[in-house]
Amino acid sequence: MKILVIGGTRFLGRFIVEEALKQGHEVTMFNRGNHVDLFPQVECIVGDRNKDLSLLETGKWDVAIDTCGFTPKALNDSTRVLADKVDHYTFVSSISVYKDWIPSNIKEDYPVQSLTEKQIEEIGYGTQEEINAHYGALKAESERAAEENMPNKVLHVRSGLLVGPHDYSDRFSYWVNRVAEGGEVLAPGRKEREIQYIDARDMALWILKMADEKITGTFNVTGPTTPVSMEDFLTVCKNVSGSDAEFVWADESFLLEQQVAPWTEMPLWIPEEHPLVEGSEPWCGASSISIEKALQHRLEVRSVEETVKDVRDWMTSKKDEERKAGIHKEKEQNVLNAWKTRT
Repeated sequence: MKILVIGGTRFLGRFIVEEALKQGHEVTMFNRGNHVDLFPQVECIVGDRNKDLSLLETGKWDVAIDTCGFTPKALNDSTRVLADKVDHYTFVSSISVYKDWIPSNIKEDYPVQSLTEKQIEEIGYGTQEEINAHYGALKAESERAAEENMPNKVLHVRSGLLVGPHDYSDRFSYWVNRVAEGGEVLAPGRKEREIQYIDARDMALWILKMADEKITGTFNVTGPTTPVSMEDFLTVCKNVSGSDAEFVWADESFLLEQQVAPWTEMPLWIPEEHPLVEGSEPWCGASSISIEKALQHRLEVRSVEETVKDVRDWMTSKKDEERKAGIHKEKEQNVLNAWKTRT
């Protein structure tokens, strides 16, 4: 295939390009040129998708894979330009499009968020603050824009939490690193609570397979394909690093009393008994998104052990950097002390 990758050098896009080259596809990247040395053998059209889409007007590809579309204006622009230049368009969306995660086993037909036309116009290409504030709704409206311009030619990939080497969010890698450090580790909620995530390398393989077969439609894409509990995950982290970590499980009511922020300070944790939004219901279905449809289209994922080991190796090889997610050491110790006093 001749593949146009919009993005292609950060995380998921990087793995898509790597795998496409391994499979012998012809790849063109379109991005801002911040990592021009990463794939020197690949044609790279340097430009800003919010300003320079005219650079794509003379090209022709079998498929386009959009890894970095965050606003309906951006998707409207790119799908308009590429509507007659590609046969298939993959848009990496998010399970954050859903109006909530209250019920279990949410399928692709569950209601999604929306914005008014005025809001879409006012946000435009969006500042980072606006994108963060309306992330799910913007992804949902982006899906609509793409489908309007390229009806029945778009694969909408509603991604779960992407993890693996080169993950710049630090949400999964926080736990890998923290457990490796050993000692008492604050762990959130029930041990048996299931978690969901998908290795970006598995996502890349599945996207290329779907693009090659010109499969369209909307798919929830996350994993694992067999249930993994938070305790299972942390135990794997401990075994991989050989640490002496001791997990101290604090219940969610206590953590919320201590103002421990779900997901950001305790990655992979969303309360099961307490609502995130006042007046709503708890998001009990946050880690049970249905992937039945993706499994029917041969989604395959690697073991938690392999992902944890590769993340650990990657983190060990890079320079120390400030964490972008996870609770600070001092606050963690204070919460641990308070929990011991309570119990």
